Amino acid sequence: MRIRDARLDELSRLREIERAAGAPFREIGMPEIADDEPPSIEVLTGHVRAGRAWVAVAAFPVAYLLADLVDGDVHIEQVSVDPAFARRGIGRQLIEHAAAHARDIGAPALTLTTFAEVPWNAPYYARCGFVVLADAELTPGLHEIREHEAALGLDRWPRVCMRLLLADR
Repeated sequence: MRIRDARLDELSRLREIERAAGAPFREIGMPEIADDEPPSIEVLTGHVRAGRAWVAVAAFPVAYLLADLVDGDVHIEQVSVDPAFARRGIGRQLIEHAAAHARDIGAPALTLTTFAEVPWNAPYYARCGFVVLADAELTPGLHEIREHEAALGLDRWPRVCMRLLLADR
């Protein structure tokens, strides 16, 4: 699968991927997450223009990753894979691409926040080498992200912050 920078003309497709990737949450009793709106065109545009939006492409984008910079680390804001292309290592390829970007800019780690008990969330990231951070290990930026998530009601289900130190890889 080829990974490249996302383009502005693909933003509607990224929203389609997000909707499709959300559907499995309905099957595990999280319909609110399944029905959540994808990132807006404006949010996606900001990531593309910042050079922190990447797509996995077959004949067309089938997955994407959005990243931000948080307290010196590259923070994975979103990874979504179209379920028709799931279980092929595409998410891992996108994470590896984000890690390469982080190394290029001198960031020591990747971070993310995710659902602790959803099989394709925290357990998946643990298999990719991420470790759960204790509250005392959270940076100010990660605390802010978690507070925002709580305000959105995401803490209805257990959530964790995770980090992948790049020096170890």
